[in-house]
Amino acid sequence: PSLPAQGMSSEAALAVAERTSTAITEGGLPGGLDAALEILAEALPASFNTYGPGYLAYIPGGGLVSAAIADLVADVTNRFTGITPAAPALVRLEADVLRFLCEAFGYGAGAYGLLTPGGSTANFSGFVAARVDRLGEDGDFRHALAYSSDQAHHSVTKSLALAGIPRANVRSVPTDSRFRMRPEALAEMVAADRAEGGRPFLVVAAAGTTNSGAVDPLAALAEVCEAESLWLHVDGAYGGAFVLCEEGRRRLAGIERADSIVFDPHKGMFLPYGTGCLLVKDARKLHRAHHGAGAYLQDFESFERRGEAPSPADYGPELSRDFRGLRLWLPLMLHGVEAFRAALAEKLALAERLHQGWLRAIDEGHAIEIVDAPQLSLSTFRLRRDASEPLEAWNARNAAWLQRINARGRAYLSSTRLPLPAHGDQASEGEATTLRACVLSFRTHAARIDALLEDAIATLEA
Repeated sequence: PSLPAQGMSSEAALAVAERTSTAITEGGLPGGLDAALEILAEALPASFNTYGPGYLAYIPGGGLVSAAIADLVADVTNRFTGITPAAPALVRLEADVLRFLCEAFGYGAGAYGLLTPGGSTANFSGFVAARVDRLGEDGDFRHALAYSSDQAHHSVTKSLALAGIPRANVRSVPTDSRFRMRPEALAEMVAADRAEGGRPFLVVAAAGTTNSGAVDPLAALAEVCEAESLWLHVDGAYGGAFVLCEEGRRRLAGIERADSIVFDPHKGMFLPYGTGCLLVKDARKLHRAHHGAGAYLQDFESFERRGEAPSPADYGPELSRDFRGLRLWLPLMLHGVEAFRAALAEKLALAERLHQGWLRAIDEGHAIEIVDAPQLSLSTFRLRRDASEPLEAWNARNAAWLQRINARGRAYLSSTRLPLPAHGDQASEGEATTLRACVLSFRTHAARIDALLEDAIATLEA
């Protein structure tokens, strides 16, 4: 808590990088472990303090010590968990976690999933499953069309391109005033594309966008997808974990109707970076897209029909993989699910506390505007625009305000650009620099939110 909320600035951090860069030698580092730890002690602070209570930028990371213990055990024992017979008990522990998560998201007994290195790779495997299921294996994806909102994470288009879908074939569906995908616009676009010979097959909805925390209308989008035989994929990398608490489950109603769901335990379950998750309603479709065989694996074949937990390699692109399931299993065993539920509920409450703080500041006459009430745990706000103020000048004022808040060191925020609404027949003027505070660290509590509000009000003017 005593560290600067941001960590070290880029210029200072680059200087540390120069000082700590050390040649690799034949005989190893003189001084051994002690000398190596001295280098790390200087290098580690030269980074964002993502696990600290004041880090509210981007999407905060976790840092549970129990997960680090799990990684130590997994790395030292170094068991192979790609194929179940190589470590059936360990793969079963991972399967127990996946089945618990499937149930938490509202999926039935036929669902299963995969733990991945992150949300981007989880999206990729989900898109491959959707492509194989809806388009077959002919390899002709020139007319295949996927749909996401204009607020979708950049990994959506990237992962679709890696899955063979041309970038030009990813349609951007307009959003409403709260930056949520408009189901009626989606239906119209699908109908128009089909009339022109396109092959719509996939819709990517958001359960918490990175820009503003927007939650697309999942139930309404599910209706469109069911009517049009489209695969519904929910990118809940940031917000999906909120299904673990009662209020979050209410806000994510309809997520259980998706064909596939992505969420990042290294966000909403406070685990180390490198922990993503893909869940698929029908496990057979995930298996069909990823199963492979090799002569060198024939010794395992006799084991694969005896009811063990499914082999992770049959449900994703990795054969060799770390035992990443242990970093979920051990924290759940040690802390219990209730600890996670309570922490996530607290984050939603803290975002509401911040929102109420902005409302009070506005009532007191401060020139702040709220872009949207938090749909999950992310608050978006900015300075109110002066009459006739050019967009460029307004954006510059907000960027300067952000720097002043961050300079105080108690909270570290980031910014984004959000489209301004169109007026009548006039198109949107452009995008406005908007400050964003994402509450997701398990170390963030009410005192830090109050400190942010104090610093924001105190720095309104240069």
